[in-house]
Amino acid sequence: MTGLALNCAINRKSLFDRKHYFYADLPAGYQITQQRRPLAVDGMLTYSLLGGKKRNQVMRKNVHIKQIQLEQDSGKSLHDDVRSQTLIDLNRAGVGLMELVMEPDMSCGEEAAAAVRELQLILQALGTCQGNMSEGQLRVDANVSVHRPGEPLGVRTEVKNINSIRYLARAIDYEIQRQIDVLQRGGTVQNETRAYDSKSGETVPMRDKEGLQDYRFMPEPNLPPLIVYEDNASLPAGTDACQVVVVQKIKEGLPELPSVKRDRLVQTYGILPEHSFTLVNEDGLVDYFEAVLKATKKEPRKVIGWVTNELLGHLKQQDMSVCQSPISPSALAELLELQETGHISSSVAKQVFQEMWRSPGKTALQITQEQDLGLVSDTTQLHSICQKVVDSNGNKKVLNKLMGLVQKETKGRADPVLVRAILQKKTS
Repeated sequence: MTGLALNCAINRKSLFDRKHYFYADLPAGYQITQQRRPLAVDGMLTYSLLGGKKRNQVMRKNVHIKQIQLEQDSGKSLHDDVRSQTLIDLNRAGVGLMELVMEPDMSCGEEAAAAVRELQLILQALGTCQGNMSEGQLRVDANVSVHRPGEPLGVRTEVKNINSIRYLARAIDYEIQRQIDVLQRGGTVQNETRAYDSKSGETVPMRDKEGLQDYRFMPEPNLPPLIVYEDNASLPAGTDACQVVVVQKIKEGLPELPSVKRDRLVQTYGILPEHSFTLVNEDGLVDYFEAVLKATKKEPRKVIGWVTNELLGHLKQQDMSVCQSPISPSALAELLELQETGHISSSVAKQVFQEMWRSPGKTALQITQEQDLGLVSDTTQLHSICQKVVDSNGNKKVLNKLMGLVQKETKGRADPVLVRAILQKKTS
């Protein structure tokens, strides 16, 4: 499924191999992998970057996928700098994993981070994994080399110990500059494995590659070839389609991928590209946004501000996910309808939102009625308030300032349309 989502060619027959090397985190002395013929090859990941001065221009880039292979996981090395010891955690050793190998098509940390973030969203959409890097569900090793234009690729270093997308960008940018500095001083970049230290923001040596290592690849004798079929027509006679892998069936069941979803949001609702990124990047936020739209007549461009600013802002402050929001889509839609129909002002709507967040059992209408927050539309009352503001303010030509003072006087409850009309007459 991941291979199809990344536009890979699926090998109908893939093989398993043994990769031999000695390291403390590999107790068997070899790793089962797919060297000769991996499951998927020759794919393409399209990712997007927001560029321009206002970060609102979408730039699409591609990174080629060399292969996707199945292999065994190794153990985990835990380095204790205080005691100068390295401990080995073998709990995950031997567990199956999927390794994805990208071609060197990226030129900076920002591009690599954007590509991995897009991959993370794809894996989540497919249900392959949640892609949580801090929990080891998704691990990224960065291979970095620098060279002058027109010259061959430089000596490569591999950077490990990267546990977030933000650190991935920082680690790559640091390593690029480190290698440039080494070469400019007349030195030689070593082929080595380095670790990223998030505290210092630097990469530090772990172990040398010691040249090209002979892994002594050999066919895995205990695992037969992995066979998949193109469609039901290609199945051998008498084969139960439910007991084998049929590529066409998987392809038909692929969900809406992140890039397609972003394009659909922009085209269907007329929202800005940067807003589509915000919605798609937050798990469950697209569904929340569309649920609000179904329950209100408010324009999508007005709803998006409430979802990405008010709702998402509160969720981030309290480290909550969208599904944990105390305000449901229907509750937010009710609040927006009160504002749209002129029952409350925009400033009061934000006050009501705050109260709804604190008191999940109360509706927007209940809060508005209990706290008497309805819009003041009595022209006689507004005339009196406006006159008071005009009389006490020296500069009668600053209309927006006068409107702000009226709203302050009424605690945000004054009808802005009526207030503007009254003030225009009184200051003309």
